[in-house]
Amino acid sequence: MPDLTLVIGNKSYSSWSLRPWLLMRQFGAPFEEIVIPLFRPDSAGALRAYSPTGKVPCLIDGDLVVWESLAIVEHLAERFPELPIWPRNRDARAFARAISAEMHAGFGALREEFTMNIRRRVPGRRPSVAASADVARVEAIWREARERFGAEGPFLCGDFCAADAMFAPVATRFDTYGLQIAPVSQAYVDTILSTPAYVEWREAALDEPWEIGKYEPA
Repeated sequence: MPDLTLVIGNKSYSSWSLRPWLLMRQFGAPFEEIVIPLFRPDSAGALRAYSPTGKVPCLIDGDLVVWESLAIVEHLAERFPELPIWPRNRDARAFARAISAEMHAGFGALREEFTMNIRRRVPGRRPSVAASADVARVEAIWREARERFGAEGPFLCGDFCAADAMFAPVATRFDTYGLQIAPVSQAYVDTILSTPAYVEWREAALDEPWEIGKYEPA
């Protein structure tokens, strides 16, 4: 049995849950998952049984509990040093860490206006000035990444790494809402959406029986 258990929310909506799940599955790290549907009467109690914050994701490693997606990423990098969770190249590794931290801490307008919803296609929604600035910054990050490291592979820093897991939910948002992005950005979105681990996640999301009303289009 795997030593690791990852507690996550609905695969249709939980962008934070997608990040460590995608990373672990793509790298083949063995784990069990526990899915707790969010925003239901019993959700808070169920989450508190695992997570000290009452939020997802939460990684259980024996007696150790790690919460917050970026902290989970760092723990996995230490737990599996043989896996290139962060790029082996020093410059790429520094860049990947910086943009992952930026993703973790920022882009609030984009998150708020364009919530993750893998099961829907909602084209035509216009972003606010703040969300447009977030989209522009995401595209600038992706463009720089591909210019600097694109020769090594189709992901942000060449091969798949933690930075791709951190930005994957944004790729799903661009797809869901049909936001107009540059060809280099669209190519990266297509790369994420065709990644085997993401395809597995999406198929499970499509089979989920739950809906969260506030994340569904009016």
